[in-house]
Amino acid sequence: MNSPKRYSPEVRERGVRLVIEQQWEYLSKWAAICSIASKLGCTPETLRAWCKRTELTQENSSVNLSEHERLKQLERENT
Repeated sequence: MNSPKRYSPEVRERGVRLVIEQQWEYLSKWAAICSIASKLGCTPETLRAWCKRTELTQENSSVNLSEHERLKQLERENT
């Protein structure tokens, strides 16, 4: 049985960056993912998962940042 491939963080970041930068050159995001995945040597589903994880991480960090800014504003108003 084949063991799953491990990709370096650099390869993952590059793949996600390529999808973000080049998705507009394709008919769909999935088409971009399929094309880029073949160039990276991974499956399209693997690259899609990396992209999804990155999107969720960015959403969570932006929400946390907004909450942090709001808390600071409330603290200033209360002092």
